[in-house]
Amino acid sequence: MMNSEKSAPPPNMSHTVMSDTILISANFLALILAALAMLGPFAVDGYLPAFPSIQAALNTSELAVQQTLTAYMAAFAVMILWHGALSDAFGRRRIILISLVVFTLASLGCAFVKSIESLLFFRALQGISAGAGVVIGRAIIRDLYQAADAERMLSLVTMIFSVSPAIAPIVGGWVVTLSSWRTIFILLSLFTFALIWICWRYLPETLAPTHRQSFKPTSLWNNYKNIFSSPIFQLKAGAIAFNFSGLFLYVASAPAIVTRHLGLHAHQFAWLFVPAVLGIFLGALAANRMAGRYKTHHQIASGFVLLILSGILNVSYHALFPAALPWTVLPLFFYAMGMSMVAPGLTLLVLDLFPSIRGTVASCQSFTMTMLSAFTAGIIAPLLNTSMLHLAAGQFAFTLFGFFLWRIGRTMIKAQSLTTST
Repeated sequence: MMNSEKSAPPPNMSHTVMSDTILISANFLALILAALAMLGPFAVDGYLPAFPSIQAALNTSELAVQQTLTAYMAAFAVMILWHGALSDAFGRRRIILISLVVFTLASLGCAFVKSIESLLFFRALQGISAGAGVVIGRAIIRDLYQAADAERMLSLVTMIFSVSPAIAPIVGGWVVTLSSWRTIFILLSLFTFALIWICWRYLPETLAPTHRQSFKPTSLWNNYKNIFSSPIFQLKAGAIAFNFSGLFLYVASAPAIVTRHLGLHAHQFAWLFVPAVLGIFLGALAANRMAGRYKTHHQIASGFVLLILSGILNVSYHALFPAALPWTVLPLFFYAMGMSMVAPGLTLLVLDLFPSIRGTVASCQSFTMTMLSAFTAGIIAPLLNTSMLHLAAGQFAFTLFGFFLWRIGRTMIKAQSLTTST
């Protein structure tokens, strides 16, 4: 077994990574990191079809079952701010392994609960541990890879990960139909247990002990203060958050879009989610192919062109015509594709703002995105989902906010470079 303190070699390998005495391919590493990132969608989307069964089995109300999702999301949002700082202080691999153990135990707890109160507790425990993979995974990629190689790896992880939001509810629905809702959590614990073994055996430690940061309160305060008070961080992280929230606006409004505006049945949600997932996949593939061939800002600009064109198409159609297939969901495909093209390059630019605390930066960026998404789901979506034109205009507004934040940030960096050079 590998020593938890042994670090990977310097970040100069574009095709292989050394894990102790084992050489693993970049594709295998991407698969591991994508599997870690999948825990979140599986934990949320996988059990949604089981809500009626859980309500009946635990003899509780529909609202109480809904609160199990709230408990998970609240714990996820708070803890996602700390995963990166913990990995900066104690190592990437160790925190991932601990989080996986906690998630496995929490999933088993969910499978065998006897009351809704117990389910609330174990769902919160899942939320505390589920975000480690996606946050620390970004830091691992930047520890190991430089520039174009890092963009390729990020986009590759996104390509693999993108299928999970579509697969999770389908798998959950089949499990509930063929077995019990408890089986969903048992399968989730088995999946996580397999990840523990794979990560213990193959995942390298990418942050050497000599490069780790103090976990003292004063050091943490200074790190968080420096990050959140950085205008460049706020602009770049804000651009990512607004782009994602434009997509999340439609996810949060899915029931209204599918059943009310399109007149479809509850089992026809694929009409909305499949174009979005396909767009994310193809956008990540495009980013993967563009990395190293085009400058990062050209790649980001190309993604924003798609985002803006999709917004114009979306608003124009719904200003003139009622919601209808496929025209209502077609702009969402292009939006998701553009968002997925922008994200890898912009994420790397954010991580490189504070190279010595990339884990903490990844946490702060994820926290920013999670908070804006929560605000979008809780406030913006209910206000806009009465009309497809309102939703289209809202998504376009998110796009424009994201674009202008990116442009302002780029202008500020240019100005700083000129000042430094003179």
